[in-house]
Amino acid sequence: MADLLPILIPALVAGLLVVSTHVPLGYQVLRRGIIFIDLAIAQVAALGIVVAHQLHLMHTFHGVEYLLSVVFAMFAGLVLALLEKRLKQELEAVIGCIYVLAATAGLLVLAHDPHGGELLKQTLSGSILWATWDMLVWHGVVVAGVLVLLWWKRSLLNGIWFYPIFAIAITSAVDLVGVYLVFASLIMVPLATNRLPSGAKRLATAYGLSILAYAAGLLISAWWDLPSGATLVWCLAVVALAFALLAQRKATMA
Repeated sequence: MADLLPILIPALVAGLLVVSTHVPLGYQVLRRGIIFIDLAIAQVAALGIVVAHQLHLMHTFHGVEYLLSVVFAMFAGLVLALLEKRLKQELEAVIGCIYVLAATAGLLVLAHDPHGGELLKQTLSGSILWATWDMLVWHGVVVAGVLVLLWWKRSLLNGIWFYPIFAIAITSAVDLVGVYLVFASLIMVPLATNRLPSGAKRLATAYGLSILAYAAGLLISAWWDLPSGATLVWCLAVVALAFALLAQRKATMA
């Protein structure tokens, strides 16, 4: 196991970067009742990566795939921001439509690519074990910018600016860990801790549970040679469910 530490440590740092923004954003998503916005924006960001791949833009300059996925995700975020007040009751349905359209658009774009299946698998399941320190520095800058906005101007989360901020955070995470793990990181632990009194204690609890799940998932995937993304999703689910059951039992006994 010791020889895997050079791979596992950057992967864990990648997970910490994702969790740092997704936990507070997850509470906001639950409060707004737009649970599937994460899947929709993440899928649109993944579509940007697919389009960049098909147009062979990665040969122009380093990071062009990420930049195009940001453009795609920001556009989707702005569309949802404009529709929030006009279609408030139907917004969740619109979000579902965006997800389906983005997912099927990716299939159409890659229809004649012999390596398309592998690229789709990578955008969905991610490649967290391939995270490098150079990648983490770049994503760390993005995450730091999002966190500054979240803590310096918390009021931004209550307005239409939530959507572009959310899009930036999601795009960075998709590039690191894939669509499935992005959704799991955003929803599972915040959902399990959502009934705790809001504040620093709830946030610290959610961060601790998420870090525990990521650390356990990476160790399990390395030990049993399992797909890291899928293993991490299940570890987040198990940790979140265990905490929710323990909290419910404690509340019943009180």
